Amino acid sequence: MNPPSRPVSALIADDEPLLRERLAAHLARLWPGLQVVAQARNGREALDQFDQHQPQVVFLDVHMPGLSGIDAARGMAGRAEVVFVTAYEQYAVQAFEQGALDYLVKPFDEARLAETVQRLQRRLAPAAPAAASPLPDALLDRLADELSRRAPAPVTPAHLQWIKASIGPALRLIPVDEVVYLRSDEKYTLVAWPGGEAVIRKTIRELADELDPAVFVQIHRSAIVNLRHVAQVVRGANETADVHLRGRSEVLPVSRSYLHLFRQM
Repeated sequence: MNPPSRPVSALIADDEPLLRERLAAHLARLWPGLQVVAQARNGREALDQFDQHQPQVVFLDVHMPGLSGIDAARGMAGRAEVVFVTAYEQYAVQAFEQGALDYLVKPFDEARLAETVQRLQRRLAPAAPAAASPLPDALLDRLADELSRRAPAPVTPAHLQWIKASIGPALRLIPVDEVVYLRSDEKYTLVAWPGGEAVIRKTIRELADELDPAVFVQIHRSAIVNLRHVAQVVRGANETADVHLRGRSEVLPVSRSYLHLFRQM
């Protein structure tokens, strides 16, 4: 007797909670066998949830704060069927139809979503090829360019300048520019800088949204590194890598989902 097939799992990433819930409700009606295993508010959360749950299908909002859906898709390439969700129909339709990706335009209707569901079911059928549809880098680059040109510029809050850390009875103000890396341990985060180390009550996820993304890069679900303190990145087996720091002995692992950040440097 053949073992029962594993239910298809999905991740939904969108910074608008009502749209996430609406999409999940539509999917429950159109595809009762689909399991929405996680929801994410931005690209960084999407990558974290993707690594944790390994869904077969990902619905990614193109325009999210911090790490965009396009950047998140680079970290999922070849490991899931990706459906982009976008509010910018004027360029999305033509761009997506030239590639192997599917898309939904917000606000989407159930009839259009039903077409996407049927397309996904055909791709994931037992007789279909096992590999996920490709995510061509050229297509993602073109979409990123179009997004930056046509999407309204988001209002970006000022980046974090100081990190407050309690060291014994004293409160230490650590300049963000001096931080070498941050590493999480559940609800706490270790802050490493040339003057020492401290533990703060702030999660990596919160810090990732407050730090300057041009300087601080998340390389693992539990680690962020200051690029100015990176000496080299050494590639390893199975699409992994290690970050070596200037003047320090620590070596920080780069998970597969974040390795694409260093391919573009």
